[in-house]
Parts: sequence; C-alpha cells; structure tokens
Amino acid sequence: MKKLFAVLLLFILIGVGSAWYFLYFKKNVEKGALQVTAFPKSKVYINGELVGETPLCRCEAKDMLSAGEYKVKIVPQEGGFAPFEEKVTIVRSVLTVLDRAFGQGAESQGHTITLRPISDNKNPELFITSFPQGAEVLIDKNVSGKTPRLLENITESDHEVVLRRKGYKEKTIRIRTVPGYQLSIIAYMGIDTLAAFPIASVAAEATSSAKPTPVAQVEVLDTPTGYLNVRKNASTTSKKIGTVTPSDILELLSEEEGWFHVKLPDGTEGFVSAQYAKKKE
Repeated sequence: MKKLFAVLLLFILIGVGSAWYFLYFKKNVEKGALQVTAFPKSKVYINGELVGETPLCRCEAKDMLSAGEYKVKIVPQEGGFAPFEEKVTIVRSVLTVLDRAFGQGAESQGHTITLRPISDNKNPELFITSFPQGAEVLIDKNVSGKTPRLLENITESDHEVVLRRKGYKEKTIRIRTVPGYQLSIIAYMGIDTLAAFPIASVAAEATSSAKPTPVAQVEVLDTPTGYLNVRKNASTTSKKIGTVTPSDILELLSEEEGWFHVKLPDGTEGFVSAQYAKKKE
C-alpha cells in the first residue's frame, strides 16, 4: 500500500512540475528584452507609462516585454531638449536597443537596433537605414554603399558600422551579427554645426591657434557602487579593463553617444559612461 501511495505521489509531483515548467517556459519564450540608453539622463515611458530612467534594461525574465509593438518615449531630465518617441517591435528571445544623444534641434542623434529571425540555416543579414538617407556606409572600415543598405551573408562576428554624410556628424555603431537573424539599424544623424558654418569654424581655429590648446579633462562623479568601470569599447557589454573612483580627473580623448573616451594616469585608454562623469571646466 505504501509503495502504491509513493508511486501515485511521484506521478502527481511529475505532473505538477511539468505543468509549472511548461507555463513558465511558454510565458517567457514569448518575451523579448529592451535596452534604452540616453544622454543626458532621461525618463523612459512605454506606451505612456513611466517605467524608469536611463540606462534602462528590461533584460531579466521577470521584466521582459511580451512580443509586439510598443511606443517608447525618452524624456531628458535636463538641457531643455525635446522628448524623443519611437515605435519599436519586441521580438521573442531577442534584445532590442534604443539609444539617443540629445542636442539642440537637428543636432540630436541616436539609433535603434533590432533583430528579426529569418531562417535557422541562413547566414546573418544586416540592414542599415538612416535619417537622412544617402549616408555612406563603412563596414569594418570598408566602404559598402549608401543607406538604405541590405547586406546578405555577412559574417557572424563583431562589426563596426560607420555612417558618413556631408554636413552631419560621423556616426559609429558596434554590433554583433548572428546566424538565422537579420540585424536592423535605424540611425538618426545629427547635423555638424561646424560644417554648417565653416566661416565661424575657421575664425574659431584662427583664434585658438594663438593660444596653447588646453588638455580636455573629465571628472568622475559619485556612483551607486563607489566606483566607475572603464570599458574597452563604448558599450555596457564591452570588456571591463579597469575602474576609477569619484573625483578622479581623467584626460578626455574624444566623445561618443553617452560615453567619454579617456586616458588613465597609467596611459591606458578606455571608455567611461558620461552618466557618471562630466567635462571639467
């Protein structure tokens, strides 16, 4: 009798476990992740509901979004910049990335990256479009036509995409392509004000040439962890190559969307988030 009871209990536990697994797996396999970054720090709304501040990543299973179309609105918290709104399509088991660097009027720039399944056995594809269109496309420093541009059978690897158009700031986006998916980039290019006003640019250069050029610097601000990661590339997923602490002064080499390219005291070069650092006057 005890043996029969044990067998029945085992079947019950297996049945309950299978049902739980099926429901949990079914629920989460139909979801996708969303990452939103912006500079300056901004509030993020999804379908009109405030869901947090940048950098925001709905990447954990419990936070992911059901597959479908959403309106994402990014509202900068300083600078008086106009909000940015974009429709994004969340694909199951795929991360969608939305990035925005705010500026005055047409100086704003950003990009949206999405993945779309095509075929399990098909090589990766890359589709690039831009606003405005007609931007020259460079893939890993090789010229590859103008936007809009579809590249089929691109290699499975990390790639650097550079967009160039006269009168606009050059835009660099780092991606990774995977088999069975088409990676889509929508790039919003910001106007290059120096190129738009060359006379003022020449005058500024003539004035500055009479004085020694000061070394640009950034100061590390307070962080929730008490330190700030230094990464190899301008991405939160890039390899960490060091850390700096609040009040540290670093040499500024260049700027990217939401990142500062800096040189550490030991000569190491890397990237720190502009959210936790500021230019030193």
